[in-house]
Amino acid sequence: MNSWDSAKKPQAPGSEPGGSDEGSQDAPPPPEPRQARAGTLVRRGRLWLFPTVLSALVAVALSLLYMGGTVDPNGNLHRLPIAVVDTDTGRPLPGQRQNLGAQVTGAITASATGERVEWRRLTSAQAQDQLSSGRLYGALVVPADFTDSVAALTTAHAARKPTLTALTNPGVGSLGSSLASQITQNAAHQASLEVGRYLLESNAGKGADARTRLFLADPVTVATAVGHPIGRHSGLGLTAFYYTLLLVLSAFVGANIVHNGVDAALGYADNEIGPWHTRRPTVAINRTQTLLLKMAMTAGIIVLTTSLVMVATIAVLRMDASHLPLLWAFSYCASLAVGLGVQAINAAFGGIGQIVAMFVFIALALPSSGGAVPLQAVPGFYRFLGEFEPMRQLSDGTRAILFFDARADAGLTRAWTMIAVGWALAFAFGFGMTHYYDHKGLQRLTPAPAPGATD
Repeated sequence: MNSWDSAKKPQAPGSEPGGSDEGSQDAPPPPEPRQARAGTLVRRGRLWLFPTVLSALVAVALSLLYMGGTVDPNGNLHRLPIAVVDTDTGRPLPGQRQNLGAQVTGAITASATGERVEWRRLTSAQAQDQLSSGRLYGALVVPADFTDSVAALTTAHAARKPTLTALTNPGVGSLGSSLASQITQNAAHQASLEVGRYLLESNAGKGADARTRLFLADPVTVATAVGHPIGRHSGLGLTAFYYTLLLVLSAFVGANIVHNGVDAALGYADNEIGPWHTRRPTVAINRTQTLLLKMAMTAGIIVLTTSLVMVATIAVLRMDASHLPLLWAFSYCASLAVGLGVQAINAAFGGIGQIVAMFVFIALALPSSGGAVPLQAVPGFYRFLGEFEPMRQLSDGTRAILFFDARADAGLTRAWTMIAVGWALAFAFGFGMTHYYDHKGLQRLTPAPAPGATD
């Protein structure tokens, strides 16, 4: 007898539908399901398979990606841009066709470090302009009296030792500036040895005593100066990177909170906080409309998170910052690019979307950002990623605003362009995938729980 027949069966007098006769006993309640025990389940190999394999792959990938970009900056150095500036106005020494400034700068630019360093022969004005826009990591300056100072060392009229100046640029980051400083000081030391060799071979050098010859062998002093100063509360040039990281992390985490919260509110996921569990009735909504809702909420919430990041870092921690309206607008648009991208990836990949988004916006982005380690000091794979990974673009834009007077050629124009590209890709990929799923009838609908069925 089927269920329909049972429903139509006549009831005995005095009975109610679904009830029992007056003298009959109620049917015993169904037995409680037997509770599983962890000790039993832990022995099931299939239960271990997926989380073990995925956790192992994530651990290996994160280790290789993070450490691969930082373990050997000197060994991976490739064309770090450094200027050589020759302002020497002295006459060539006897037997020489060029003054020592021209010889030193020529020897440096032709040195074996050409693959590791991109030496740029610039004027003082050109070098200062490129230091002020972050296009140089440092500079080596030959002073106007260099040749005359060297020539005076072999006479009684020596006023002071010749000096080469190594300029640093802390705005490009402490590691990048430090690498450039090491390179310029080594180059200056080699130039000093070459000058010393010339002095020792001169008539004055050959007739000098041992103490004088020791002095003439390495006669040039190297002075270090800041080529483009930044504020005291700038983290030695690292606040731009960490501020960008804050924008990315707050947008990444916030977008995932919106993703999970909307799914729970619409009845597509359970909501569990501690011992409290709820499951809301399922709302009939397709994937495209769900993504539109999540993106709209993300855009609204990022207004708040961007403002709070600025308040915390600038107002509370007193981070050096200028162009505050521009910084807020850039921060909001940058965070929104990340938030929209996270929602698009979650919509396309479902349950593993958060892991995919983590690799796109964090695991691959951090070592290729150029924020902590210059792109010129990481392996070629990371330099390739830096062409399109979002954090590099956002870090360059933030650095331009914070340290380089919001100059367009300091990376700000490229940053705005790549933010627009990021928005376009997020919309195209996200709505393209959800439209495809909806067109194929791949709905997310699940049976709604009975009214009031909450624990």
